[in-house]
Amino acid sequence: MIHSNDKILELFEASLNQMQTPEEPELLYAPIIYSMSGGGKRLRPVLLLLTAEAFGGSAEEAMPAAMAVEVFHNFTLLHDDIMDNADVRRGKPSVYAKWGGNVAILSGDAMLITAYKHLAQLKAEQLCRVMPIFNSMALEVCEGQQYDMDFESKEKVSVVEYIRMIELKTSALLSGSAMIGATLAGASDDDAKKIYRFATELGLAFQLQDDMLDSYGDESLGKKIGGDILEGKQTYLMVQAMSRATEEQREVLRTTHLRTDIDNIQKIAIVKALYDELDVKHATEQQIELRFERALTVLDSVSIGAERTQYLREFARNLMGRKK
Repeated sequence: MIHSNDKILELFEASLNQMQTPEEPELLYAPIIYSMSGGGKRLRPVLLLLTAEAFGGSAEEAMPAAMAVEVFHNFTLLHDDIMDNADVRRGKPSVYAKWGGNVAILSGDAMLITAYKHLAQLKAEQLCRVMPIFNSMALEVCEGQQYDMDFESKEKVSVVEYIRMIELKTSALLSGSAMIGATLAGASDDDAKKIYRFATELGLAFQLQDDMLDSYGDESLGKKIGGDILEGKQTYLMVQAMSRATEEQREVLRTTHLRTDIDNIQKIAIVKALYDELDVKHATEQQIELRFERALTVLDSVSIGAERTQYLREFARNLMGRKK
């Protein structure tokens, strides 16, 4: 049986609500409960379960792996917030802000162990096939985070370097989840590789769209505009702008967020004016469309037929906020 996206999410949330977490020591486990119940789109476990069902597997049998990837994802967020000194996560105080860095580190470590405990609930023959995928995915996320931190002090980041970084930091969890789902369902190696590529391209499109919305989004939809600009963050728009700019323009792009003689609104306006002049919004939109279309093309090429991939296609459209 193939469930809809909404039903898969419902099944996963029910499983998550049944997750047993010890009460003591409180400062170790309370932050885990807090972070896991903090909302989130549950994109990775939903994709894993949808993929498993598309290839003829069962959501119930794949659920331990879905739990593992969601706990792992939330573990990375705890540690990311420490590295970023982030006070807010999903609209409420981060674990780092609420309990401090030491608690966030240790609770994050416990979440990583918990992720592997969930994974260990798979059947032995399944675990042997899935563990290498999970480990590779986990290391790639760490590699992506390191590249992202390296870019903070790097004079020039190329478009190729940036795409590789977000492929590791953002896409790896999506593509790893999809491949785990396919593998658990007994998909062929060829189909598993294709579904991995589908999720990779989709993840790239998703991150590039997120980059663009930070500068060109609609605040009425809850997206605060210009945060990346004020942080001087290397995004696809900034990398594209730097590659197209004159040396004088590059200096403006490099230094505007550091200026103390103007307010934040002016800083954002100056950088966005350069973005407009250099046509980086259009370049970003083209890249988003390219990656999204590639994802759907790869999905069309798997051997199981369109009727079994309909909910994966719906997942892709929903992720990108598209109606068709």
